[in-house]
Amino acid sequence: MSFRSRFKDSLFLTFLMILASSITACSGNEEKKSQVSIDGAAVGFPISLAVAEEYGKVKPEAKVSVASSGTGGGFSKFCNGDIDIAGASRTIRDEEIKKCQSKNIQFVELPVALDGIAVIANRKNNFVKCLTIKELGKIWGGKSDGKILAWNQVNPKFPNEKLKLYAPSSDTGTFDYMTQAVTGKAKNGRTDYTATQNQNLLVQGVSGDETALGYVGISYYIQNQEKLNLVAVESLTGKCEKPVPVDNVIKNIYTPLSRPLFIYVSKKSLDTKPAVKEFVDFYLENSWKWVDSVGYVALPDEAYLKVKQKFATGETGTKFKKAKPGEPITNFI
Repeated sequence: MSFRSRFKDSLFLTFLMILASSITACSGNEEKKSQVSIDGAAVGFPISLAVAEEYGKVKPEAKVSVASSGTGGGFSKFCNGDIDIAGASRTIRDEEIKKCQSKNIQFVELPVALDGIAVIANRKNNFVKCLTIKELGKIWGGKSDGKILAWNQVNPKFPNEKLKLYAPSSDTGTFDYMTQAVTGKAKNGRTDYTATQNQNLLVQGVSGDETALGYVGISYYIQNQEKLNLVAVESLTGKCEKPVPVDNVIKNIYTPLSRPLFIYVSKKSLDTKPAVKEFVDFYLENSWKWVDSVGYVALPDEAYLKVKQKFATGETGTKFKKAKPGEPITNFI
């Protein structure tokens, strides 16, 4: 074979390799555009999972992945550009906004449901019926570290028994919201308690310890109510209220421990991945159907309309950072 023939064959082979590589790259890019990724809070995770499963029935070709690494973990991935949607049980923090800005990531903030933080005690506890915000602040505040260790230190009417505490980890949105509500400052919580992101483990801890107290998202109480006592919380009007029945959350009666749950959607993903917009449209149109069944509370009808309008306009940024625990969410959409 002549040099010219070998050169032509080599050139043709190179052309085929480049063509195959281009086709693979195009195929890979198209596949990425059809994928939707969600990560974030354990509280609210069942809603996104239910929506994704139902969406898959309508769009069998859809590739929606749903994970739960906590609100902080979700925002970390979101602001790094690794995921399309962050699930959150609190509003985005200033430092997270700055990280998003450093990566040129804008976001659309969308409340999707309501949750009530349930204060739980052991089933055999017969003395804790209702706690005031001041008492909760004394129990959970940072100044109580290593100091408030017995029930009678919270209230002299309570017995002199050891106070064992179980709560979500300090990097969760539930911890942030609770400490903000009972101490007036987020992250202002004690550290000497049994902490985990797995709220089922918190339920196990409280149900297995007669002198224990903890708090979890309302769905975790509802799923395990036969094992626990639900402690009432004195509301801003001075009445002892519980998050069950859930109408107390919808009507803003259970204050200040009712809160919105969010999804934060990347504007970049919306602009470059049609699958993300299609999925979020489906989410906002249909999620209310499954919110109650997975243990959370649907937004008021007026709020759903406002949320859909907000998404349609593509409004970016956060308004909920100004919201205080107990304020109606419709004031901030």
